[in-house]
Amino acid sequence: MNFEALVTSRRSVRGFKPVPVPRSLIEQVIEIAKRAPSSMNTQPWHVHVLTGEPLERVRERNMAEMVAGAKPKRDILTHGAYEGVHRFRQVEIAKKLFAAMGIARDDKAMRQDWVLRGFRQFDAPVSLVLTYDRVLDPGATCHFDLGALCYGIVLAAWDQGLGTVVNGQGITRSDIVREVANIPEDQAIMTCIAMGYPDDNFAANAVTSDRQPNSDFVHYVGFSD
Repeated sequence: MNFEALVTSRRSVRGFKPVPVPRSLIEQVIEIAKRAPSSMNTQPWHVHVLTGEPLERVRERNMAEMVAGAKPKRDILTHGAYEGVHRFRQVEIAKKLFAAMGIARDDKAMRQDWVLRGFRQFDAPVSLVLTYDRVLDPGATCHFDLGALCYGIVLAAWDQGLGTVVNGQGITRSDIVREVANIPEDQAIMTCIAMGYPDDNFAANAVTSDRQPNSDFVHYVGFSD
């Protein structure tokens, strides 16, 4: 697949086949993705790949804590509720997903079930937990670097027939993830990527999000045309 086709065809996958993903294939994806740029070649990232029983433990405990009303416990600073144009875009994609899944606006049970799916990483067979060296905090440079690796993983996986969704909900309780995956304290947990083979019968997988026109966010300086 050429690069343009790869980027434009990729979509977030939220429904997966219950089929294991070979370790060798995940290794291949990471081998490609690690060519992502990083500040001064620092490569501050680590990837913890979970599947099977350990992933089930993270899923169950994370979801149980959220259902019980526990407060999120993330290693990174996070924003509050989205507002303004960011809230608008959040709502727009939610409307598309709910429409695809047949979830009515007043169907609280189904909406709650959708939220819980996020907390359990959409039942994906694999979770890649992305961390960075905590010694590099504070500052956004290492976060930027990890974002580059994350996008590299997402694209490389898609090119290999794997679906992904970047899933911060899945590690809302970073302390649980750290304990189960035995992640050292000197690494900060940034996010996770749910990964597996896409289930083409899962309606939400056909949903694509909109992008703003370039004129809304691109500012050209010094051009004559």
